[in-house]
Amino acid sequence: MKLIVGLGNPGIEYQFTPHNLGFLAVDRIAEASGAEIGNRRCRALTGKGSLAGHEVLLAKPETFMNLSGLAVAALVGEAGVDPTKDLVVIYDELDIPWGTIRIRERGSAGGHNGVKSIIGALGTQEFLRIRLGIGPDHPAQFAVADEMLDQARDAVQVILQEGPAAAMNRFNRKKEEEGSAAG
Repeated sequence: MKLIVGLGNPGIEYQFTPHNLGFLAVDRIAEASGAEIGNRRCRALTGKGSLAGHEVLLAKPETFMNLSGLAVAALVGEAGVDPTKDLVVIYDELDIPWGTIRIRERGSAGGHNGVKSIIGALGTQEFLRIRLGIGPDHPAQFAVADEMLDQARDAVQVILQEGPAAAMNRFNRKKEEEGSAAG
């Protein structure tokens, strides 16, 4: 089983903010995997589905961003998954241009309090992340956000089918590279 966690904040006032792109990405993955995210367990809304030949447990922590580690550690324990192999965390990243995604296999929190909480709760920086760019220089355009959520869903499928290295090769491109590759 793979545990895919999107970070965000619970509550209607946060629902469609850039800080909640992790939640929105999990909703997009749920559509592709046939999961219904409605079960409450381990301080998270969860749902099970199947994606790229793998059983997936999708989760949206209800602990607020800064305490995400509480829910993630509980889910890792309950599901019996190895976070270094079976956990994917999806979240917003201010240091990446709006509309761009970056995949990393490990690393520090980089100032992201939700990731800092997860690292502290798991005791490791060794887990896969999909970072969704919300860089401050770029306006928040809904069409771009929609495309970024599709890319996050596709990236999870590539990770599950071909592995993290293939996904990083395919999705960790700068915007300029994408434009020049087409021309």
